[in-house]
Amino acid sequence: MQPRQLRHVFPKATQYDPEWVRKHSMGENVLFNLESLTKSLQLKPGMRVLDLGCGKAISSIFLAKEFGVTVWAVDEAISASDNYERILEEGCENMVIPIEADARSLPFAEEYFDAVIVVDSYTYFGTDEKYLPYIARFIKPGGHIAIVDVCFTKEIETIDQVPDFLKHDFQNYWYFIHSIAWWRKMWEKTGLVQIEAAQELAEADVVREHYIKDFEQSDEPDAFAKSLQRDDQGFISFFKLIGRRTRKTAYLQDYKDSSKK
Repeated sequence: MQPRQLRHVFPKATQYDPEWVRKHSMGENVLFNLESLTKSLQLKPGMRVLDLGCGKAISSIFLAKEFGVTVWAVDEAISASDNYERILEEGCENMVIPIEADARSLPFAEEYFDAVIVVDSYTYFGTDEKYLPYIARFIKPGGHIAIVDVCFTKEIETIDQVPDFLKHDFQNYWYFIHSIAWWRKMWEKTGLVQIEAAQELAEADVVREHYIKDFEQSDEPDAFAKSLQRDDQGFISFFKLIGRRTRKTAYLQDYKDSSKK
């Protein structure tokens, strides 16, 4: 895709230095995915947003700059001090608060956030059926949980259904990836959210193209990009899932304690 076309698809993300974005994305272009997701969200200045699994916090910086929201940038694996340096460099220290915390043991008050946003990381902890009831506690009624991540276009039910190009890496990297229908069903049955979007990204092909291009130009190994490169069936894609928090009580006994055992 030509630069002019790319600016039309991602007018916000393309304002940022592509080398800076590439350096601080832990996989595909995090700002492309985030901009695609936020096209389906009404974020307003002053909102409190949890950017969960924020990685190197460039998603948090983007949210603060583009929408004027206050962001709690939470990640377990990346140093809050390192993220704070990036936040300072971008002049967002009054709008982005970096925190090191486990996604299963968060230090927030119930119904604190207007939105919880998770870019490219929900699959690492959210496949647990108890997780949505846990995270929903922190979302105001009427607020949103919104994720964007990788998906399969068809659910894999058994090991025999794994496509040939995925067989080598499936049990290391892909066994926890699911179809959109799988995700929708798991969220809907809790009654905690009303689904507002559950679909492939309209820009999925662009995200894929640039992810593969970055992989081909890098010396770093990337099992996900390698599989995308081999996928000539369109079996792997990217999706957005957005739920509006209902008023149903999120009850889950001793989740925080059991997650540490």
